[in-house]
Amino acid sequence: MAETFVTGPLDTDRETGRDATDVHTRRTGTTLVITIDRPRARNSVNAKVAALLARALDELEADPGLRAGVLTGAEGTFSAGMDLKAALRGESPEVPGRGFGGVTEAVRTKPLIAAVEGWAMGGGFELALACDLIVAARDAHFGLPEVKRGLIAAGGGVIRLPRRIPYHLAMELLLTGDPVSGARAGELGLANRVVPPGRAVPEALLLAERLAANAPLALTAVKSVVRAADGTPEADAFAAQRTMTSALMATADAREGMTAFAERRSPLWTGR
Repeated sequence: MAETFVTGPLDTDRETGRDATDVHTRRTGTTLVITIDRPRARNSVNAKVAALLARALDELEADPGLRAGVLTGAEGTFSAGMDLKAALRGESPEVPGRGFGGVTEAVRTKPLIAAVEGWAMGGGFELALACDLIVAARDAHFGLPEVKRGLIAAGGGVIRLPRRIPYHLAMELLLTGDPVSGARAGELGLANRVVPPGRAVPEALLLAERLAANAPLALTAVKSVVRAADGTPEADAFAAQRTMTSALMATADAREGMTAFAERRSPLWTGR
């Protein structure tokens, strides 16, 4: 598949003198790979990284040729979370209205897959939890160690983790601050795929291709209904779903999907 590389604003690596970016994007087919690239800082998130991640998500949302995104980190580490040195200088790793890293509270219409190698700690774990799917290397590590530093996992960890795994297991991770391996994350149901080290991004791309084979408006509708149903009474959730389904049934893609099934061929989606 053809790949196009797009980078954020360049700065200079003070140690090497080379041009460097904190976040870069790479288009692979209909998937946008978003990479946090601060390996010397364990891909931790400062104000600049948060702003660039928000911009990358805007790129994903705005391009009709992109069907899904993959979020990962450079050189074998997903993200160590908040850049504590930057925080002590007064920098915020949040983007107003979009949360930690410009990701954890962002409203997205397209699927986002976390490809986790190495450490996903604190806010890094919360970035993964904000994604729709997670692919983890077997030897990856997921943890929310905030309580060890007098804090809580306020970027979505305390809210989302008990919704993803059994309460008592979530509380163990939140209250001890101890990490679990990628293999254990798979056992807990946190990871959709557990793969050998170095295979998280390739597997995430394969998963993105499977998503891209489906109607883009239907994928958006699934995400919208799931979001509307979260924490709402069942009757209200069904009401929201009926509104979305009625709109979906009137689209050209819905008619194409049914026609293609009747004609025993693959559908040709237009996103209309």
